[in-house]
Amino acid sequence: MNGSSRTHDVVIVGGGLVGASLALALDRIGLDVALVEATPADRMPAVFDERNLSFSEATVNALNALGVLQKLRSPAGAIARIHVSRRGDFGRVLLEAARHGRTEFGRVVVARDFGEALEARLAELGGLSRHRPARFVGLGEVEADARRVRIADAGGERELRARLLVAADGSDSAVRESLGIAADTHDYRQTLLVARLRAQRAPDGTAYERLTADGPTALLPRGDRHWGLVHAVRADDAAAVMALDEAAFLARVQDAFGWRVGRLLGCGARSAYPVRRVLASRLVAPRAVLVGNAAQTVHPLGAQGFNLGLRDALTLAELIATRGGDPGAPALLADHARRREEDRARTVAFSDGLVRVSGNESPLASPLRSAGLWALQRVPFVQAWLVGGAMGYRGDVPALCRSAA
Repeated sequence: MNGSSRTHDVVIVGGGLVGASLALALDRIGLDVALVEATPADRMPAVFDERNLSFSEATVNALNALGVLQKLRSPAGAIARIHVSRRGDFGRVLLEAARHGRTEFGRVVVARDFGEALEARLAELGGLSRHRPARFVGLGEVEADARRVRIADAGGERELRARLLVAADGSDSAVRESLGIAADTHDYRQTLLVARLRAQRAPDGTAYERLTADGPTALLPRGDRHWGLVHAVRADDAAAVMALDEAAFLARVQDAFGWRVGRLLGCGARSAYPVRRVLASRLVAPRAVLVGNAAQTVHPLGAQGFNLGLRDALTLAELIATRGGDPGAPALLADHARRREEDRARTVAFSDGLVRVSGNESPLASPLRSAGLWALQRVPFVQAWLVGGAMGYRGDVPALCRSAA
């Protein structure tokens, strides 16, 4: 086994959206960071695909402060309005940023474009150690001042020493499993189909969320004058829907969504993603912490997943910067878990509750949902609560999320 030449302050396993963003945040405070990435240097991780990411205002603030959004080569789409309705129910909710003193609630960015921007920023970091392609193999002993981490790369198996190990390796986290942290998993029995869509009406800053018993159909305003489609189908129907020709697929989406953007004219290649909820039973272990999907994977309805994971990462970086000293100190990790508790619980409850309520086909559910839509549209404090959450301001929010400065 090859040894590491030094002890790293932080070793991050997982170079996706949250892991890469955390590496940038930790570089700002001068830490010695190693990033273990499964993808070779000449390729992008699979997560950076054609999915459309909805960034809340808090996320936009943070990514501007980290210098990432400035690296986008394609324009992001501003979300100036959010329109929510449910098929078969009366009423709808229309949230307008201007009514809340904002020009936008957030932005829509294509995951591929975001991945390229992150890579451009990571390439500017002189002190970051990148192990790629490399995979996490297992854990070694926990010492007084560090934890040993085994990885394998082209040179064979090697061991790194980390004062703090960060699991950012996704829903099926191997690090989480090696730490002995249990996770509760719920299969929603839905598959999300994602594509770029062209319609009679070009995006005007409105993000549409149309709820049905099978799941949501969302149209998001991209920056390239196309719509980003997210269409949920029952898992058992996913293969058949993916096999539809373009005309039949567009007819299905038109039926689910309606005519709010006119006739749907064409769509690009489709991708399919099964949906499940994964909740780790705890966020920390001795000299280790879970962030992003390794900590919690939520239903995409409401577009909270990456935004929540980024707040995980930035809270951790903020605590390390504020405390100084040992990034893996037990008191620091305990404070991290405490600070993340409210945001995590409220966001998971909101996302999961919305899925369950919108999918309920009971005869009593429709009038209750209609009353809820009416309240959200007309009761100011209820709408303010919803808007604050949508913009990423739940619980103890990291400072980078509150201001782009």
